[in-house]
Amino acid sequence: MIRKNPNGDFPEIDDLAYIDPSASVIGKVKIGKNVFVGPQAVIRADEPESSICIKDNCNIQDSVVMHALGGSAVMIENNTSLAHACVIHGPCRIGENCFIGFGSVVFNAEIGNGAVIKHLAVLDGASIPPEKVVASSMSISGPDDIKKLEHADKKLKEFAKNVIKANLDLVRGYKSE
Repeated sequence: MIRKNPNGDFPEIDDLAYIDPSASVIGKVKIGKNVFVGPQAVIRADEPESSICIKDNCNIQDSVVMHALGGSAVMIENNTSLAHACVIHGPCRIGENCFIGFGSVVFNAEIGNGAVIKHLAVLDGASIPPEKVVASSMSISGPDDIKKLEHADKKLKEFAKNVIKANLDLVRGYKSE
């Protein structure tokens, strides 16, 4: 379902993006080229002065929930993966080439380029430096937590690239049907 919000803002979706018919995209949302939005995903910018921008080559997988509070924005930079059932709640910014794992929650956070947030992690009011890894089930809410983070290794970076490639292939496949 693609629809306007109560303020009359209608999503802007690039013709090269693929939005699954069961997904909901509502309000002041901008979706770039080659973006994959999977089944049951919800992308909602319906509160006053809220917005969501998903740049090129991103994938928003099954059951992801993305919402921006009134007066806030969610920005997802190029080549970023949001894995199954994660929750992205604005205000937040997720940099380029990031991976957000299954079931993770991101709220009021800034994530630097190349960061990997593993599965079931929680970020609340955090600023994650570029290319750092948040371990599975870890909760990050302040500077002391961030000091514990390791650097993303070659294997994790390659994994994130492969997820992007797989989803770009899905976009091309679904768009050619």
